[in-house]
Amino acid sequence: MSKPAAPRRVADNEALAVNTMVRGSDRKLNLVAGLIRGKKAGDALNILSFSKRAMAVDVKKVLQSAIANAENNHNLDVDALVVAEASVGKSMVMKRFATRARGRSSRILKPFSRIRVVVRQVEEKDA
Repeated sequence: MSKPAAPRRVADNEALAVNTMVRGSDRKLNLVAGLIRGKKAGDALNILSFSKRAMAVDVKKVLQSAIANAENNHNLDVDALVVAEASVGKSMVMKRFATRARGRSSRILKPFSRIRVVVRQVEEKDA
C-alpha cells in the first residue's frame, strides 16, 4: 500500500512553479515580482527580459517554468495565461564573519529567498 496522492494546491485552470533557494534578499525580489503581478504571461516575460534588476533573471526562470508546467502538465493554453500570483518569502540565511579592527569580528548575513509564481488560464472576453 502506498500513500494517497496529495491534492492539487491550485485550481484546475492554474499551474505553479516554486524556487526555494534564490540568492538575494526578499525585499529586492519582491520589487521585481511586483512588476509582473496581474500581467499576461507574454508581457511579463518581456518586462523581465528588459529589466535592469539582477533578480529579474531568477524571476524569469520561475515564470518560464510555470508556463511550461501549464502547457505540458495541465494542458492549458499558453496564450491565455495570466500571472495570478507572484509571492516572495524568506528562506535560509548564511552567516559569515568578517575580521574588523582591533581583533574584533562582525557578522555578515547572506540571505536566500523563495518565490512562488502561479499562472492562471483566463477566458477571452468577447467585445
